[in-house]
Amino acid sequence: MDRTGNSSDMDPEQQANLAQMQPMSSSYADGLSPYEHKGKVGLEEIFDTEEEVQRKIQILASWVKQSKHIVCHTGAGISTAAGIPDFRGPQGVWTLERKGEKPKFNKSFNEVMPTSTHMAIKTLVDHNIVKFVVSQNIDGLHLRSGLGRQHLAELHGNMFTEQCNKCNGLFLRSDATTSVGCKYLNKNCPGKKGRMCRGKIKDTILDWEHNLPEEELNMADWHSNLADLSIAMGTTMQIVPSGNLPTYAKKRGGKLVICNLQPTKHDKKADLIINTYTDRVMDGLLKALELEASSYDPSLDPTKKTFAPKEPGDGKHVFGHVLDNSKLTTVHKVLPQLADK
Repeated sequence: MDRTGNSSDMDPEQQANLAQMQPMSSSYADGLSPYEHKGKVGLEEIFDTEEEVQRKIQILASWVKQSKHIVCHTGAGISTAAGIPDFRGPQGVWTLERKGEKPKFNKSFNEVMPTSTHMAIKTLVDHNIVKFVVSQNIDGLHLRSGLGRQHLAELHGNMFTEQCNKCNGLFLRSDATTSVGCKYLNKNCPGKKGRMCRGKIKDTILDWEHNLPEEELNMADWHSNLADLSIAMGTTMQIVPSGNLPTYAKKRGGKLVICNLQPTKHDKKADLIINTYTDRVMDGLLKALELEASSYDPSLDPTKKTFAPKEPGDGKHVFGHVLDNSKLTTVHKVLPQLADK
């Protein structure tokens, strides 16, 4: 096996042993508590004709050009192209669970890479077209695409972050956690900026009974209320409150666009529904806007960065990188003023 974790030279038994040690994308759900109310699963997928897809992309592009505050809402469907199964699709985790089966494709979170959709969203944010991204995904691919932390709310956690229960400091991991459900990881918080902390470190992946992180939810709520165009991608929007956020744009006369292969909870409220793969929509949108998509750059992937310790007790010494959440707080403080304008 090389340093990237490539197991092509391993025999089946060695590959199986490696899989047990790696945080596999389809097995993350096994760590969650039993829960019966997972919504509608296994609904038939719908595909627009190529002509319809192109027509709708042009409509979307015209609305994007007219809008001032665009918010993207993303679900598991935008990461299937990376090799991560969704939950309610025909081959989704919850769909197959009811049949006593497991997804056939199952990559490690450490192996997957941002998709065309992730990179297109980053491109739109870099050009100040999209103002904010609200994600239900825990795969960390938005952050790994190079998307700035101040533009992102991760409502259900991130496999590549850990958090202190006392100072609430967020710490990046270089590899995905194998823990799920905000469990303590037998680590002490090293503190931030040289200040010692006696807190305990836990993973950030929510279980069914957990409340959404307040700071993330506040940001998502404010931006969703400010939006004049919400674009929901790869989600059936069945889980609340995150599933209702895309509809907030409608309160102020804004538009809701849904890109998904299955019917969603809010189809009746949508101004435009595009039934095709999100990569096709986002590639077509960038082309219509005459923008070139950003390429994945490891130097912008915070999980790939290494930092030398500055002083004893610095969080960077133990965890590699302290995730700067201050921008999230700073922006949140000025949002009430923006909403009144």
